[in-house]
Amino acid sequence: MQARFGRLYRHVLVCSILLIGYLVAAPALAAPYAAMVMDARNGEVIFARNHDTKLHPASLTKMMTLYIAFEAVKHGEVTLDTMFTTSRRATQQTCVCLGLREGQKISLRHLIRAAALRSANDAAVVIAEGISGSVEAFADRMTATARAMGMSNTTFRNPHGLTQSGHVSTARDMTILGRQLYFDYPQYFNIFSRRSDNAGVGTVPNTNRRFLDAYSGADGIKTGYTRAAGFNLTASAQRGGKHIIATMFGGSSTAARNAHVAELLDIGFSRAGARVATRAPATPGYRGRGAVAVAQAPEGSGDRPASARTIRLQTAVRTSPRPQARPERAPSSDVLLALRDGVEAAVSQIADATSAETAPAVDEGSTTMAVAALAPETPSVTPPPRPDDFGATADLTTESETPDFTVAQAAGFSIANTEDLVALDVATAIATPDSDTLVQLAEASADQSDSPDDASDTDATSTDTVEDTQIAQSQNVETLPETVWIGAAESILLADFATPDASTTPAALYDDARAETGQILAQDGLAASPRPPERQGIILTSAAQPVPNSQAAATAAVAEANVQADAEIVSRLSTSDGGRLWGVSLGEFTSRNAAERGIITVKMAEAAALGNGISRIRQTSGRFEASFAGLTATEAERACRRLSARGMDCTIAHP
Repeated sequence: MQARFGRLYRHVLVCSILLIGYLVAAPALAAPYAAMVMDARNGEVIFARNHDTKLHPASLTKMMTLYIAFEAVKHGEVTLDTMFTTSRRATQQTCVCLGLREGQKISLRHLIRAAALRSANDAAVVIAEGISGSVEAFADRMTATARAMGMSNTTFRNPHGLTQSGHVSTARDMTILGRQLYFDYPQYFNIFSRRSDNAGVGTVPNTNRRFLDAYSGADGIKTGYTRAAGFNLTASAQRGGKHIIATMFGGSSTAARNAHVAELLDIGFSRAGARVATRAPATPGYRGRGAVAVAQAPEGSGDRPASARTIRLQTAVRTSPRPQARPERAPSSDVLLALRDGVEAAVSQIADATSAETAPAVDEGSTTMAVAALAPETPSVTPPPRPDDFGATADLTTESETPDFTVAQAAGFSIANTEDLVALDVATAIATPDSDTLVQLAEASADQSDSPDDASDTDATSTDTVEDTQIAQSQNVETLPETVWIGAAESILLADFATPDASTTPAALYDDARAETGQILAQDGLAASPRPPERQGIILTSAAQPVPNSQAAATAAVAEANVQADAEIVSRLSTSDGGRLWGVSLGEFTSRNAAERGIITVKMAEAAALGNGISRIRQTSGRFEASFAGLTATEAERACRRLSARGMDCTIAHP
């Protein structure tokens, strides 16, 4: 009896265990299959199975959670460094979790990394509550954004993707979302390809790292798993200029899911065209707190209660019209009338006073004609003439008017002697004979040319005369001292060389020498040039001295006279602007291609702020740091603020 009871007990126990195991495994085995393969360049569908069937998306939901977070950073609702507070609701989520504690503060930057890589449910809830205030409001915003993207079969009820009634999506919609993330926020897309990253409380691994390591060209993006959904994956890969995005729902395990998604991507690469024009999808309208107004629907307007129905009104400014100029107050009519009467009276008085002398034919009633007749045709201003006795009457006893010849004497100049002036006048008369002298020379030559026998001699003589004249002129030019006139009164010269006998002054000696010179020139058939006009200055002459010595003396004198301040010490020699020593670092990337894409994206977004910067990529320890150098401190600070406002990583590099 006991043995029979024992056997029965064992049978019941085995059946119970089998039934429990079947019930536990049934949801995973029963997860339906769906797949979609799309060319990311133009959105063309390459392969599809059950792609419009509404299924549980699991943690693929976090792609939309992250999209809303990126959008909020772009439009200035929050920044990547905004600190969010963890609520009790966030700490009660079913793990996988980041392990946050109630009241703990954590930045949005670290929450994004935790949700994208670790797929942390508590991090997703903190993001939702920090941006929209509650999970429900954030879920409504997610659904509205999905509708704007064309995800018509998707409804979100939470930000993490845990199974909930009404929380559904399709393989087509998740593929569209993955493509939208790539085109709308390329500066953040590299997060999905990181194998691990710091999430504030520690380093978190990527749940998709096995597929990223196994499939060549894979660069993202998100995994998901629940019992009701199975093993899901939306993957992105690029090869040879082609970009394919594939989504799979209902995998039986991680390995099986990864293998099947690899097959889907292979199908995409084999069927996609080599040359396809890229057409980016349209970015959905912004639905943040600064762009919408919420109005309650009236009671009884539908099946749902009024408290749960909202009407969203788009209130964003579409255009910015040019401001109108402030109206200026016109003067009163009394002021205008008085001004007109005053002008007319003044013009009439001028016309009456001068009409008899200058414009007798002008009509008295026409003030305009009177003014035109009185106006001079060509107004001119003639300066007053300079007095003849300016040099004799000028007071030259003061020290301020005494010229300083220190530099000139150092350069080899001296005050001219009377003999030099006489020689200068003789040379001038010989070098430049007047017109009468030229006529006399021409007539003499004509008389001599009348005899045919002496023609050759005459030509030879005239030729010799011209050559002798040229030689004399060249000798005079070379031997005469150089003459310089320095601006000072001529009376200085007279004062410096005056003698008790007025007949021996430089002026008298100069006149006597000119008379003797005129007699000599008259005997040779030449006329003395008229006496040059009096020049207001002192004649200085320079003797033939070695050029290097005179220049060195003049340079030394000028340098000694002009050096007044201490010499400036140059501590740094640079060919560039000394203030452009700052830079902006965009962070580290896993590949040079990703770093170049980051630089191009930043240049397109902030060309004005970084227009003067020089882009650089530096490789250190297998990582590639992208940065901009050659900025001033103000430019670097402004550029970093603008990049941070756009949600981009930015650090100022100090010199």
